[in-house]
Amino acid sequence: MRTIRRLIYGEVFTSVGFVLLAFLSLFFFFDFVDELPELGRAAASDPSLIYGLRHALLYVGLLMPSRIYELMPIAVLIASVFVLARLAQGSEYTVLRTSGLGPWRALRTLLGLGGLFVVITFAIGDYLAPMADRSAQLLKAHYQGRISIGQTGAWLKERQDYSNFSVNVGALTPQGGLENVRIFEFNNQGFLVSTLQAESGQIEADDSWTLRKVQRREFDTAGLDSAKVTRSELPSLRWPSSLSTEMVSVALLKPERMRTADLYAYVQHLQANGQSAQLYEIEFWRKVFYPLSCLVMVVLALPFAYLHFRSGSITGYVFLGVMVGISFFLLNNVFGYVGNLRQWQPWLAAASPALIYSVVSLGAFGWLVLRR
Repeated sequence: MRTIRRLIYGEVFTSVGFVLLAFLSLFFFFDFVDELPELGRAAASDPSLIYGLRHALLYVGLLMPSRIYELMPIAVLIASVFVLARLAQGSEYTVLRTSGLGPWRALRTLLGLGGLFVVITFAIGDYLAPMADRSAQLLKAHYQGRISIGQTGAWLKERQDYSNFSVNVGALTPQGGLENVRIFEFNNQGFLVSTLQAESGQIEADDSWTLRKVQRREFDTAGLDSAKVTRSELPSLRWPSSLSTEMVSVALLKPERMRTADLYAYVQHLQANGQSAQLYEIEFWRKVFYPLSCLVMVVLALPFAYLHFRSGSITGYVFLGVMVGISFFLLNNVFGYVGNLRQWQPWLAAASPALIYSVVSLGAFGWLVLRR
């Protein structure tokens, strides 16, 4: 079995590498074409900084770990289908079967292979890809001036002992600072207590915010006759808060590009403050279940080893594997949107594609392998 595992694992790993190289070359080309209009533009903060060819290549290169994470299950499926179909075509798999590689032993062997890809996918998606993507966004912001979403930026909410705060962050600077910060303070009865507007700010190590060029308005409504508004301007102000840099990044950047731990912390924060966390809960569970789809892909590829064809090429079977992989990718995205609209259980919306393909793959294994 050690020799058989070495043979199958080596063939599959080599094929996965070639498939990833082909897909990454394609995505690298398209991403680079998208960056061509940005070449030659001067930085907003410093006109002497020009966004050149090397910056575009570096930016596109930093996006590749995220591409690997997205493509890994499809690459595993295509590579596994190609290797097993090629072994079946050359009657090598028949020799392996007569040497003691029964269906259940083959299934355990491929599950072990899929487990290795699960670990690799999780490591890339939870460590390498978020770090590289954040570096890419900061590099782009260094020349575009800031990172923002829409016209109003990101809205966050925080509940403290005696007050509730609605926080609006317009953008993130390339150095990780805050721009156009607005804070609305409400008491426990829901009345507006104060507003605060700052041109810039920074989140410190203890998660407190240091705000600069602050304009503050306090509303004193103790009595109708003595109600007044107090205005003040401060060069800087320290605001104690539990909103960390990661939480602001999750709100401003794409949630699927964040670490699982950061998404979980942000979901807990939203729930503690009475905000809807459905979208981020689905993304969190997708991050949990997505690496496990590599197990589904190798099981789905196993029936191809038991197909009997003595002539012709295996191109059709590889093409079928490509279509199955693309359909899984599309279904995974569709279930995320449908689950958010229909208010499904987040774990169910994230796990449904993997469960459906697991049933299909085990059904194909049972019918084609065990019965025939």
